[in-house]
Amino acid sequence: MITLEHVSKTFTSHGRTVPAVDDISLEVGEGELHVLIGPSGSGKTTTMRMINRLETLTTGRILIDGRDIQTLNVVELRRGIGYVIQQGGLFPHFTVADNVAIVPRLLGWPRQKRRQRAEELLALVGLPPEQFADRYPRELSGGQQQRVGVARALAVDPPIVLMDEPFGAVDPITRKQLQRELRRIQEEVRKTIVFVTHDIAEAFLLGDRIVLMAEGRIVQNGAPSDLLRNPADPFVTAFIGEDRGLRALQFTSLGDVAQPVPPGVPPGGMVLPGTLSILDAGRELGIHGDAIGEGIWVGDDVGNPTGYLTYQQFAAVLGETLAADAEAPHDETAHAIHL
Repeated sequence: MITLEHVSKTFTSHGRTVPAVDDISLEVGEGELHVLIGPSGSGKTTTMRMINRLETLTTGRILIDGRDIQTLNVVELRRGIGYVIQQGGLFPHFTVADNVAIVPRLLGWPRQKRRQRAEELLALVGLPPEQFADRYPRELSGGQQQRVGVARALAVDPPIVLMDEPFGAVDPITRKQLQRELRRIQEEVRKTIVFVTHDIAEAFLLGDRIVLMAEGRIVQNGAPSDLLRNPADPFVTAFIGEDRGLRALQFTSLGDVAQPVPPGVPPGGMVLPGTLSILDAGRELGIHGDAIGEGIWVGDDVGNPTGYLTYQQFAAVLGETLAADAEAPHDETAHAIHL
């Protein structure tokens, strides 16, 4: 859905050319949520803003569904891309429903259709329209305003949504609630999302893939389990933090480590879902170990066995992931080892 080909962005400061983004290439598949993360000044926000031409690239190409964005009308481009920023960016003199319906209004939708769409989306983001549609932004909490911002980004059903640290200005409890809501919404609507954050826990919770950037370059681009089990260099390890072993247990699935079924192993016993995390699989073994048999069968979405792990192989995975914390043990790791 989105392709960046050798994209660079430079600024001029005090007569010097300063690279903000330095020759990056990236592909975001349809329906995937890619998280751009990195320290301040790494180029993550600039990269995202080039996708809807809020920043103009210096060299390279960006394609959306195979079309070079530089050849597209910029207004039409942006109307086809949802955009969510910190603190919602709501118009204070518009009601919640009217804020959600801004782009449909610009597109000339009739009033009744705009209202119906706004109410559908408010329900989707967990704001019952009978309670919230006719309120004003000042009457909402910060978390509720962010939900309205998400609803507005989805108003015309765009295939792509860009999210620029959307939960960065709310308290930690509300942030976790919004993260869970975004996961639920994404399961329903399956948009192509580019999400910028500086929060590593948020990246692992939300991302289908994580793009870790530093100094305008991509250091590593992979599934969460890739960064945890196979960090590209010491910078990746340091950025993830000292609890990499515990995160690996949480975000590595049985399907990631399952082996082909060896010859001579008869079918039978309990089949665990391939989407189950290593941590949750350990809990299942503790509860139902007798029913699982000689090893762990790993299944697809409908329970058909697709892979197998002996207990020795499973223990090796546990040891491999927990070893990441061996130099800096802490309570959470001790808890994981106990499991």
